[in-house]
Amino acid sequence: MIRLLRSKLVLWISTIIGLYHIIIAGQFLPQIGLFIPTQVHLAISLTCALIIIFILFRATKKESSKIPFYDYLLIGCSIVSLGYVIFFYDRVLQYSQFGFLDGTGVLLAILLCIPLLEAVRRKTGWVFPILILSLVSITIFQKYLPGILYGEGYDLDRLLYSAFVGSSGIFGLPLKVATSILIVFLIFGALLERAGAGKWFMDVALSLTGWSKGGPAKAAVLSSALFGSISGSPSGNVATTGVFTIPLMKKVGYTPKFAGAVEATASTGGQFLPPVMGAIAFVMAEWIGVPYAQIAIAALVPALLYFLIIFVSVHLQAYKEGIPALPRNELPDFWKVFTAGWYYLIPIIALVYFLIVKGFTPEISGIYSLPFLIGCSFLSKDRENWLLPKNIMLSFETAVKGWVLIAVVTGAVGIMVGALELSGVGIKFSQFILDVSGGNLLVTLLLVGLASLILGMGLDSIPAYITLATLIVPALIQMGIPDISAHLFVVYWGLSSFITPPVCIAVYVACGLSGSKVWETGGEAVRLGIAAYLIPFAFIFSPGLLLKGSVSDITIAVITAIAGSILLACSIRGYFIKNMNTVERVVTGIAGLLLIGPGVLYPLIGFILGIAVLLWQRFTKVKSNAELPSELPN
Repeated sequence: MIRLLRSKLVLWISTIIGLYHIIIAGQFLPQIGLFIPTQVHLAISLTCALIIIFILFRATKKESSKIPFYDYLLIGCSIVSLGYVIFFYDRVLQYSQFGFLDGTGVLLAILLCIPLLEAVRRKTGWVFPILILSLVSITIFQKYLPGILYGEGYDLDRLLYSAFVGSSGIFGLPLKVATSILIVFLIFGALLERAGAGKWFMDVALSLTGWSKGGPAKAAVLSSALFGSISGSPSGNVATTGVFTIPLMKKVGYTPKFAGAVEATASTGGQFLPPVMGAIAFVMAEWIGVPYAQIAIAALVPALLYFLIIFVSVHLQAYKEGIPALPRNELPDFWKVFTAGWYYLIPIIALVYFLIVKGFTPEISGIYSLPFLIGCSFLSKDRENWLLPKNIMLSFETAVKGWVLIAVVTGAVGIMVGALELSGVGIKFSQFILDVSGGNLLVTLLLVGLASLILGMGLDSIPAYITLATLIVPALIQMGIPDISAHLFVVYWGLSSFITPPVCIAVYVACGLSGSKVWETGGEAVRLGIAAYLIPFAFIFSPGLLLKGSVSDITIAVITAIAGSILLACSIRGYFIKNMNTVERVVTGIAGLLLIGPGVLYPLIGFILGIAVLLWQRFTKVKSNAELPSELPN
């Protein structure tokens, strides 16, 4: 009975939270003469997020669903601290003017930081809170630390001022994006899924690819790419789409480890794919201060190359292992599937129109697209897909439950950013990378990539990006790399941690569905997702891949990169027009890398090597699998 009442309470609270944020993000209140200061709005949002988390999530998995007394204390601390910001905003402004906190201010900041960090721990684990506390400790004890960590040091009250009042603190840019843009797009995605679009995307992908060899794996790549772009979480995307795709891939003959790896890499790649990019594009646009459209356009070709390698890989693996296509009588008819759900494209087209053509802000574009989405749902023949009030409320609940994690994480990021600004560790870390690399661009990129991979481990996509943008990106910008290129570089390397053992969250989720082992699936995912490690180097040295430069430069860069990506997939899978031996795989891999390289000379050499391998394979005797050397993994 208590659990039922709590679920209904959460449903109604989530609906109110969703409607409130749509009203605020849509700027409807100023039209009737009402104004809410930004910091007050952020405090209201963070209060809602913390209350939801402490109602729904226990401190340990072993605890019962009953809310313990200390969670009520944490809720009370949150309400007292954030309530002060809401109802006594003028006094908070005075703190900002004076430049320090009095005893009351210090107490209020502590009452906020403790529940905020505990909420982050419950939703993400220990990694991110420990990182924040480590940076805070470094700032306090800097004068006793060696090397790049040494500095003047600051007292706890100065740190709390930075977190509670500072422009880069808890109520800084990341939380602003979370409470305006991100929640709107989470609501959009939840409504789209509730209307049945997720299943329609899967059916369309299967009808397009199922007839070919490896069709189910190709369908998994397409559907996970589309859904992953709007889901905001690689691991969440695996859990959603993998339930359907992984069993289907295993059914047609793919090994469990390969099926799990395909789903993990495709779901992670959704974070690279415009227009939404798992909401990273919107945070990046606000962070850099450029229009969203510039981010989306620049990110398009690298994302398509990433998925091209995965798509070709599953195709070649099907030929190599003799995996048959699905019988056409088991496949949905494309035209029937398309005509049954074509209207799902209307809200997506409307979203792109408002974003790109009209140039509206992301949150306004998302809100303006919602009526199209709700209206289109009534074109479905299945009444369960109609977005009536009940389904809308359930969608709000789904969206808000996903948003509360983003809200508390982006709030907690403010503590970290404030500490980094005071200590200067972020600038020193970037300078340290430059000193170690000796100013060599390639070495700098390698060090930045490795650091991004390590720092991204255990973090969700948005906190990973914000951490890397703060700590790592300045090193690339100091090397003269353009802002968008630098930020995309760390996004690719940081999010590759989702598929790179040992902390490969997306792979862990996929293994739970495929029944495979983590390390073997992770190794397969690294090979399938090799573009995440290589493509960032390509677009740094060849800006044409970001659609920058002359038409001829862009055309050459894109065409050669496509050819190089295909050859890389052949090398990784060990199959071109037939099985390849070790030498052929190595030469083909080198050819692929050269084709992706900058300029004309490197791609030309790669093209010649690729043609040589093709001719060699064409005019030499086919060997059986047993005769092939096995020094390289399949």
